[in-house]
Amino acid sequence: MTILVTGATGKLGSKIVEKLLQTVPASELAVSVRNPAKAEHLRTLGVDVRHGDFDQPATLDQAFAGVDRLLIISADGDNETRIRQHNDAVAAAARAKVGFIAYTSVTNAQESSLMLAPVHQATEQAILATGIPYSFLRNNWYLENELSTVQAVQAGAPWVTSAGSGKVGWATQDDYATAAAAVLPAGHENTTYELSGPLLTQDELAAAVGTVLGKEVTVQHVDDNTYADIMKNAGLPDFLLPMLVGIQQGIRERQLETDHSDFEQLLGRPVTPAVEALRQLIGQ
Repeated sequence: MTILVTGATGKLGSKIVEKLLQTVPASELAVSVRNPAKAEHLRTLGVDVRHGDFDQPATLDQAFAGVDRLLIISADGDNETRIRQHNDAVAAAARAKVGFIAYTSVTNAQESSLMLAPVHQATEQAILATGIPYSFLRNNWYLENELSTVQAVQAGAPWVTSAGSGKVGWATQDDYATAAAAVLPAGHENTTYELSGPLLTQDELAAAVGTVLGKEVTVQHVDDNTYADIMKNAGLPDFLLPMLVGIQQGIRERQLETDHSDFEQLLGRPVTPAVEALRQLIGQ
């Protein structure tokens, strides 16, 4: 059996490969990466390192050849680019007659109005259209996404948000990686897993940050325009501002609030609590 992980040198992908190597022989594991040189450390462990570039669909035919179980990790970029890349990857998987496709999606993908949701809606639909057995890993939100805000708080800034009282199911990439690694070796055909940590508001997450830092964290609730201005003044590039505001809007509109989570089922344990997870990430 051959399991292949795309984007295996990325932040999430590298963690998933690390988890898989704890339970799967390296000889059964392959990775598809844009720059194979960056995965040389995996090759030395016995992992089959293959060149696969979502922007060069022809490379994916060879990358996916002989693969039994495939994990497509969602790419970065604007929605139009990502939809094209993902469609090309799914088409290549179908041509290679891959036996199973897992995909890192987003919370409540098919009903969500989150600005990132169209990518995941299109990709899930493309996978379903192939008829290949699948597992959709609908990840909520990475706690690591908030590290820049945590660092600003450490430097004395308030926790700034326009998300209002909307709740998010933050969890660490390590927990999401563990869940993905549980799905890949066998089983889980035609499943959808809503993966969310305990739901917290911005105020509640900021309070958890305060507990870890040993200081009171002031939360500054603002409107979207003010939020964009503050982010711009903090040095963030203009092209990122609409995305950042869109995420805040999506949270405010409760697009990341889930009424259940399948996390513990895949982890075999509770999701890492926010305070403990923050301690791990911040190093306190």
